[in-house]
Amino acid sequence: MTYLEATAKFYKEVAETPEVGLCCVQSPPQQFPGLNVPKIMYDMNYGCGTTVQAAELVGQPKVLYIGVGGGLEALQFAYFSRKPQAIIAVDPVAEMREAATRNLLVASEQNDWFNCEFVDIREGDAFNLPIADNSVDVVAQNCLFNIFSPEDLAKALRETYRVLKVGGRLLMSDPIATRPIPSHLREDDRLRAMCLSGALTYEEYVKQLVDTGFGQVEIRDRRPYRLLDRQTYNLEEDLLLESLDSASFKVPIPPDGACIFTGKMAIYRGGEESFNDGNGHILQRGVPLGVCDKTAAQFATHFSDRITLTSSTWHYNGGGCC
Repeated sequence: MTYLEATAKFYKEVAETPEVGLCCVQSPPQQFPGLNVPKIMYDMNYGCGTTVQAAELVGQPKVLYIGVGGGLEALQFAYFSRKPQAIIAVDPVAEMREAATRNLLVASEQNDWFNCEFVDIREGDAFNLPIADNSVDVVAQNCLFNIFSPEDLAKALRETYRVLKVGGRLLMSDPIATRPIPSHLREDDRLRAMCLSGALTYEEYVKQLVDTGFGQVEIRDRRPYRLLDRQTYNLEEDLLLESLDSASFKVPIPPDGACIFTGKMAIYRGGEESFNDGNGHILQRGVPLGVCDKTAAQFATHFSDRITLTSSTWHYNGGGCC
C-alpha cells in the first residue's frame, strides 16, 4: 500500500466516524456575522489553521478548494461568494464527499443565505484537478499538501498554478517542521496521514512555492502546532511542528528573486522627511513600512546607518513595499 492509498483509507475512516481533534489549533475556527456552522463540521475540522483569508475573498471570487473534509471551509468560502458553483471542492475519497454533502445540507437549514448550489463537490485529486487552465481566482488547501512527498508536492503545486488566473492566489495552511523530520517518522504512512510526519521545514516549503513560479509569498500566521516528544516518537530530542498559513500569488518572479513577506518592518530614522532608495521604496521618517525579506536584506546591507529593521513577526496582510 502506498502512502497515498494509506491516506485515502485513513480519511475514509474518519469521514465515516469523525475523530474530534485529529488536527487541532489553540483557537477555534473563524466566526463570521450571520454564519452558523453545524457542530458536525467543527467535529470534522481536520486542519491545522485556516485558509479563509477575508482580504483575498472580496468581489465574490471563484474558489477551488482541494480536499473538502467536512465542508467547513467550503461553507466559509461560500459566505464570501454567494452564487451557484462559486466554490468547487475536489476530493478523491467518496465517503468524504458524501459527508461534506450531508453537512452542507445541514448548513443550508441553519443559514437562510446559504444554498447548497453554491458549492460544487467533484471527484478528483490534487495531481489532476478537474478544472480548466487559468479559470479560478483562488485555490485553497488545508493540511493536505504536507502529506505529500516532495516530488508529489511539486506536482500538486504545478496543478494549482495551472488552474489559477494570472494574479490569482494560493491560500494554504500546513504544518512545518522546525528541523528535518527523521526518516523513521517520514516512512510511517499513518503518521503522515495524520499530518505529523510529512512536514517540510519553512525554508523547504517556501522554496517549493518559488520553484513553482509564485512571485510573491505572504506569511499570514505561524504558530506552534504539535510537539513530537522523544519518548513517544523515538527521537533524540523533542521536535516542534508549527502551523503555517500563507498566501502565494501567481505573479512573475522579479529578476532579483521572489518577494517573501514575513512581517518585517523598515523604519527610516534619518534627517529628511522621507527616504527613497531609488527602487520604488519610499519611507516616511519614523513610520514603519512592511517590507519583504529581500528588501530588508538590501536595506541592512546598504542603509543600516539610517534605517532600522525589525525581525519577522510571521504575520503579514499586505500594504508593504511590493
